[in-house]
Amino acid sequence: MQDPIAMYNNYLIPQVIENTSRGERGFDIYSRLLRERIIFLTGPVEDNMASVVIAQLLFLEAENPKKEISLYINSPGGVVTAGLAIYDTMQFIRPKVSTLCVGQAASMGSLLLCAGEAGMRYALPNARVMVHQPSGGFQGQASDILRHAEDITKIKRRLNEIYVKHTGKDYETIERTLDRDHFMTADEAQAFGIIDKVETVRVESTDAK
Repeated sequence: MQDPIAMYNNYLIPQVIENTSRGERGFDIYSRLLRERIIFLTGPVEDNMASVVIAQLLFLEAENPKKEISLYINSPGGVVTAGLAIYDTMQFIRPKVSTLCVGQAASMGSLLLCAGEAGMRYALPNARVMVHQPSGGFQGQASDILRHAEDITKIKRRLNEIYVKHTGKDYETIERTLDRDHFMTADEAQAFGIIDKVETVRVESTDAK
């Protein structure tokens, strides 16, 4: 089976042509959307992807610290430390970060979805959300395995606390829900507090009038 990241990297990225005072300029579609303060978080959450997302967040903060950033999420989750690096940056920067789930937001993807600015967390109608506790496999000496187990227990507790903060649920409810893979529709994710609204049609901007 082909590596999904390699498949993604091999996709043809559309180019957008714009006329400027210096002639025509070409942008890949993601760079063009970045100018509109839209960031895509797509695919497995890992260190390289996290670095790219964090760099874009910091760049947009430097461009305008008062203007909203939109983060579009379609991710099966991934590495906890990479996801927490993105999470911490979202909380650290000055602009408000709006999140929108398109497709799925599973595992760390769901945590980043609910970490958006309160009142600005959305999902499209057919999006899927999945939450669960962290997992890991270890080998080696018994004392090392014990330390890894203690560490992943700390990580589990910290992730639960983050969900408590952003969903408004109590710790016991979060711990019980995340004990196993828990799948939600967009409406169920709204009821759980992971998102604030299910969006069906984009509202016309008042700027266009």
